[in-house]
Amino acid sequence: MEVNADHFFKAAKLDTPRKTNKVGSNVTLINVMQIPGLNTLGISIARIDYAPLGQNPPHTHPRATEILTVLEGTLYVGFVTSNPNTLFSKVLNKGDVFVFPKGLIHFQFNPNPHQPAVAIATLSSQNPGVITIANAVFGSKPPISDDVLAKAFQVEKGTIDWLQAQFWENNHY
Repeated sequence: MEVNADHFFKAAKLDTPRKTNKVGSNVTLINVMQIPGLNTLGISIARIDYAPLGQNPPHTHPRATEILTVLEGTLYVGFVTSNPNTLFSKVLNKGDVFVFPKGLIHFQFNPNPHQPAVAIATLSSQNPGVITIANAVFGSKPPISDDVLAKAFQVEKGTIDWLQAQFWENNHY
């Protein structure tokens, strides 16, 4: 295959707002699947749109650290370390930057009930991967046994059955 400039380009329109999903966000990822020239370069980028009170729910990137820059609006963001489970969080405004270390569970939430927010995320992998926690735990196919989840979360099986019955939407990355 002959390499040309198109292998390093994507007319992604990252300046264009996107419609958000039921949790109030939309992630537009540009990785090696969209730009083959990123192969082996260890970087990707995403635009994230947040509706008022929208969120990018708790998730992790198994292969990448993420740097988030707020372009518009305000975001409450955070990540949780392992053992002990410590939350590191901040309220970010336009121009602020926050780092989510590789593999740690993190989230972003737009606390403004009236204004959307927009951020750009850069990730330290051409294919960062994503595991959205609720989707993985309650939306796996086949499902994790409700006996296992009820004991793990210390709730009634009916609560687990209800959570598993919800529509779990993949969001991003």
